[in-house]
Amino acid sequence: MFKFLQPAPDATTKVPAGKVKTSYLWHQTGVLLSLCIGYIGYYIIRLIFTTEQNDIMHAYGYSTAQIGLILSCFGIGYGISKLFMGALSDKANTIRYLATGLIISALLNVGLGATKNFYVMMILMLVMSIAQGMGAAACQRTIQLWWGKRWRGTVYSIWSSAHNAGAFACVAVVQLATFLFAGSIQAVFYAASVISLIIAAFVLWAGSERPAAVGLPSIAEYTGDKIVLDGGETSANDLTDLSLGQVFVRYILKNPLVWAITLTSMSLYLVRYGIMSWIPSYLVQSKGFDASFAKWLVGIFELAAVPGVILMGAISDFLKDRRALVCLACVLGLIVCLTGYFFSTSHAVIVTVLFIMGTLIYAPLTLVGLMVNEAVPKFAVGSSTGFMGFFQYIFGETLATALIGILVAHYGWVASNTILYGACGLSVLLLIYIMWAEARMKRQAQA
Repeated sequence: MFKFLQPAPDATTKVPAGKVKTSYLWHQTGVLLSLCIGYIGYYIIRLIFTTEQNDIMHAYGYSTAQIGLILSCFGIGYGISKLFMGALSDKANTIRYLATGLIISALLNVGLGATKNFYVMMILMLVMSIAQGMGAAACQRTIQLWWGKRWRGTVYSIWSSAHNAGAFACVAVVQLATFLFAGSIQAVFYAASVISLIIAAFVLWAGSERPAAVGLPSIAEYTGDKIVLDGGETSANDLTDLSLGQVFVRYILKNPLVWAITLTSMSLYLVRYGIMSWIPSYLVQSKGFDASFAKWLVGIFELAAVPGVILMGAISDFLKDRRALVCLACVLGLIVCLTGYFFSTSHAVIVTVLFIMGTLIYAPLTLVGLMVNEAVPKFAVGSSTGFMGFFQYIFGETLATALIGILVAHYGWVASNTILYGACGLSVLLLIYIMWAEARMKRQAQA
């Protein structure tokens, strides 16, 4: 790995004991700001092509099929990238890794604005998806290094909500650039890249890789935080001499809890995209909604989740990291809401349950992302994030879009409803198993 991206050594000068608490709070504030704002930068870049697709089709003469192919290059590449780039983050300086991925994405985004060649755009989107895979894993590993379990659910939920803010920020950048540069498509891409490069500089300035690198005790020493592993073993190490392959096999592939949480996440991703991707079509075709209003409901579905996700994360902390229990309650509530969404004819009821479902879907999705990180040592967090991301995007999102689209075309919306109910049912069973497994592991650790 490049020297710039290698983990920083432990600081030779330690923070005096009387200043540790103040220094920890100061660095944690900088880290949280760098992670949230940095991930907003990732989403500004990621969604620019999506938001500009209609203008690109009109100006460049692209068809809907061509736009779909370009976007599919990102989706497939991103799912694969999360697996490998996530694992690589375990061996990296996470703050520099986060900033580097954003810088590369911004430069490639300049290329998207500078070309009208369809095949060049496909290649750029594919390469960009690899750089984008550096973001989430670096953020999640940094959270594990800086916060103990007492506050981790709340902090993780705040960071996870950055993607909703990123979607809003992307639209704001598009509107501002369109206004300032007379509707130039190229200017929109360039403006997004400039803003993201500024954000990357902020990440490098405000962020800190891990406590020991700035002279502080590790989070395990500071709060007594330890990860309980399968078999009752505990781990508090931030780094390891094991190779990436050894870490992946021992702590990911051979870990039944990681598999259960990953499959839960995949099922919830199917529900997420099975609802979100089809809101306009389903509500217009099946419920008689106005097409323009149905589009706005996609935004309501996304934004309504932010306060609920943070609240559920805080509740999981209050319940002493019983995250699976909170997820189970959300999924059971989701099944009730889906019933209203599928069978109600009242537009008011449908809008209300959509508003509620934003939280009931995104809260467990956020918490399972934290749960899979807490099921492995801190030096395997990136690998667990990548492993889950691979299943989320390659299987969950694909089933929710391609498969549901095919089934609806042949059998109507009842086929979609059946799949979403089935995914929720599988999530319930898996979460019950996870609760049992976590309780067993804690008993073994105490013994």
